[in-house]
Amino acid sequence: MQNPLHTGARGARNTCQEIMSVDRLFDELGHFKRFQACLYFAAVFQAIACGIHYLASVFLVERPSFVCAPPGNVTDVLYGNYTGASLEEVLPFFKPANGPMVVRTAEGKQWELSTCQRTQRMNPTDFTYEQLVNRTTEKCDRNYHYVYDHSEVYQSIVTDWDLVCDREWLAKLCQPTFMMGVLVGALVFGDIADRVGRRRILMITSLCQFVFGVSVAFTGNYYLFMFIRFLLAMVSSGYLVVVFVYVTEFTGNKVRTWTSMHVHAAFAVGVMMVAVMGYLVRTWRSYQILLSTCTSPFLFFCWKFPETPFYLMAKGRLQETQVLLDSIARFNGLEPGRLKAEDLLEPEEALLEKEVAAGVAQPAEPEKKLSILDLFGTWRMGWRTVTVGAVWFISSLGYYVFSLGSVNLGGNQYINLFLAGAVEFPSYLIGCYAMDRVGRKRTCAPALLLAGMACMLIIVVPNDIEVLAIFLSMTGKFAIAIAFGLIYLYTCELYPTIIRSLAVGSGSMMCRVGSVVAPFCVYLADIWQFLPQLIVGILAIIIGVLTLWLPETLGEPLTSTMEEAEALGRKKNPEENKKDPEEGMEMNLNQSN
Repeated sequence: MQNPLHTGARGARNTCQEIMSVDRLFDELGHFKRFQACLYFAAVFQAIACGIHYLASVFLVERPSFVCAPPGNVTDVLYGNYTGASLEEVLPFFKPANGPMVVRTAEGKQWELSTCQRTQRMNPTDFTYEQLVNRTTEKCDRNYHYVYDHSEVYQSIVTDWDLVCDREWLAKLCQPTFMMGVLVGALVFGDIADRVGRRRILMITSLCQFVFGVSVAFTGNYYLFMFIRFLLAMVSSGYLVVVFVYVTEFTGNKVRTWTSMHVHAAFAVGVMMVAVMGYLVRTWRSYQILLSTCTSPFLFFCWKFPETPFYLMAKGRLQETQVLLDSIARFNGLEPGRLKAEDLLEPEEALLEKEVAAGVAQPAEPEKKLSILDLFGTWRMGWRTVTVGAVWFISSLGYYVFSLGSVNLGGNQYINLFLAGAVEFPSYLIGCYAMDRVGRKRTCAPALLLAGMACMLIIVVPNDIEVLAIFLSMTGKFAIAIAFGLIYLYTCELYPTIIRSLAVGSGSMMCRVGSVVAPFCVYLADIWQFLPQLIVGILAIIIGVLTLWLPETLGEPLTSTMEEAEALGRKKNPEENKKDPEEGMEMNLNQSN
């Protein structure tokens, strides 16, 4: 999606004219007054649903303890020192690594039950846990039944559709498939919002989130479940992408860093609600319905949302823009009509004609169509693009590995996931403060290095010290959330106007790739418990070091040309500081944006 302030390949003076218009709008009507605050919190409220649906699968696909069911009715059960009259009594204590469960049926047959196979004892002498007799083993497949432990998880899609053993991979596809929908949705709705407007997309995607979210609970088979979840992922991603642009176009530059970054905080609230609902509701259909209706009040007032003034001006709808400006002024306690739409955005052709007539500009040349290859136009820009893409990737990968993997840390999985969401609040507050005090690079690089070191320390923590492992994991999530929050703004500042939207779009694509890879990375814990942390830790440290070579953009004006962007971070010669006063004014105006 294009940045509303930088649409197309324009020169520095046209960009300056737009920035003057934007600054004047918010200077006149307020950067974050009553109108913007109400609109901001209302729009961000629905972003909670995005956090909910992104992480809901943690408990949708939860797999309880289970064994292959024996034929006949069970009368006696033995498992180590545990005995019972039914499998349900002993299953809460069952651990596959400690051996099978021995049962006796009403017919007198004895079976040794494991997760994916059952073994019949031939001609047993008595009913003991260990016996030296002949055995016949049968592999359990979809034609057999399984018995599940319902003490913790009463019902999930795993228990409903027997997604275990040779069908376990189907359950593991749930989150990656959802993330593929996120990727598709970001591409589709980002482009549509530039064509039909932000307001319509917010309304459509929020309504579809509710409809698809509730529909998931009523699916009768796995494949329909996955299809509707894919659609749900698309609309959730579409809302999240567009709401960033929407709130940015209604807030002034004095608060834009904070307002854009704290959309992530609403997402974190959604993560926390998943943990709470997972603890309170142990049947997946009720769990899904309740989560999908949490933000349903938004549907009653989202249709009152106005279109953004910049979209209306870009489409030449000045009369509607004037009505909106008067409404903002009135709601903010100001006099309506104090700001005219015509004064904000002068037609580009007329402006250019005036400049040419005055001799301060050359006639416009045909716009050059830019492609992703232009991000690699020089070695310097190519290296920057690779590094920025890597930051996007590891930020997303680390974020979801820490979030999805929090339930596997030991202790209470619901508290762990809740903490994984709660820890994001201080990370965004500290991240915003550090970005404006010590700089973007000097905030991003240490955050990635801290996340990497936390991962490495988790590996060496003894298994019996669960509290320390959880603390280190939350430290890693805290650090990676800082990098994830600031990379949006940092990318905008590293690239010039003519290619800024393409750079952010390409970085966002790497972000989606990281989110698709993250679930598979979490599943690598089946091979070695700490393999996910090892992968994220190594990548975070390497990319954190590479980030140190990126230029600092704090206090630098937004660039308009590739030459200006490439010069970021270079030491300037004294001669370069001797600028035309008019040029200096333009640079200062750019910086204020």
